[in-house]
Amino acid sequence: MAATGAGESKKAAAGSIAHSKTLLKKRVTYILKSTVFPPEPDCLRELRLATATHPMAVMAASPDEVQLFGLLVEMLGAKNSIEVGVFTGYSLLATALALLDDGKIVAIDVNRESYDQIGAPVIEKAGMAHKIDFRVGLAMPVLDQLLAETVTTIALALQEENVGRFDFAFVDADKVNFLNYHERLLRLVRVGGLIAYDNTLWSGTVAAPPDDETISERDRTLAAATREFNAAIAADRRVHVCQLAIADGLTLCRRVA
Repeated sequence: MAATGAGESKKAAAGSIAHSKTLLKKRVTYILKSTVFPPEPDCLRELRLATATHPMAVMAASPDEVQLFGLLVEMLGAKNSIEVGVFTGYSLLATALALLDDGKIVAIDVNRESYDQIGAPVIEKAGMAHKIDFRVGLAMPVLDQLLAETVTTIALALQEENVGRFDFAFVDADKVNFLNYHERLLRLVRVGGLIAYDNTLWSGTVAAPPDDETISERDRTLAAATREFNAAIAADRRVHVCQLAIADGLTLCRRVA
């Protein structure tokens, strides 16, 4: 009888989890249909649908996440932004649309093939191409280069450092280097600016028990790296942190020191 009772408990728990996942999926669908898609700009919709045809479409930011970026950039009154990991440029376009008219985004990726094939034509048609400064290469050397650069402020005819010049940054790149990116971005983003990190829940594996045999070795490694990053960010007194259960987990860091 005890064995039967244990079996029934496991079935009930499995049924409860399945029900919760169904409700979560319905909730996300409702959010997209009710508040994300109706006000979506035509160009952003075009790029979202084009990105969905890519074999690696899962790499793109989610529509509700992209909508949030646009709102945050507008609230910041942002002029300068950094995006680490571009893919087709879907989230890049959302940021460009929300930036001030004379705003610029430094877009960093190891290659621009998906961007050139899918995103660039839409971004050009949307009149946002002039805001994109695309830099091909590994993120850390490019970020180091940014830290070493100076830019000319035309209105004042002065040389200005990139340190503290950026208002917003979004990181959707290799998770094992998130802490390395964080240290560099804290110097590039101004006090009061915002840094957003994607995939900080890693499909929920960050909360899985160590002996969960359903998780692949790759996901186990990335979940461990993500947990390390999450713990470090939570203890970082240079930022105020908010982790959101949106998409695959989004962590927002407002620089305060």
